[in-house]
Amino acid sequence: QVQLVESGGGLVQAGESLRLSCAASGNIFRFFAMGWYRQAPGKQRELVAAITRGGSTNYADSVKGRFTISRDNAKNTMYLQMNSLKPEDTAVYYCNADSGPIANYWGQGTQVTVSS
Repeated sequence: QVQLVESGGGLVQAGESLRLSCAASGNIFRFFAMGWYRQAPGKQRELVAAITRGGSTNYADSVKGRFTISRDNAKNTMYLQMNSLKPEDTAVYYCNADSGPIANYWGQGTQVTVSS
């Protein structure tokens, strides 16, 4: 069992930055592909950014050039640096750990609100 705890959300103005963190329990973090998802009110949960075990990354088109995903396997932690935030980035952001068909885990989410 892996527990994921997100932190770093908050209320910011458009154009400002936030850094989200996702801390994983246990010492098997390095075996998981990780991702950040978000869900805005009335919308489906969507992938924001993902990072493989080897460090390869991919991003949703809407955040390319503004968001950066990273991981520190020694600290069992994943990050999402969010710059140039826009009101449409407002959502609950969730951390996900995926080991394929074996296991998939979600955090409880952290609220990000961007005011115009």
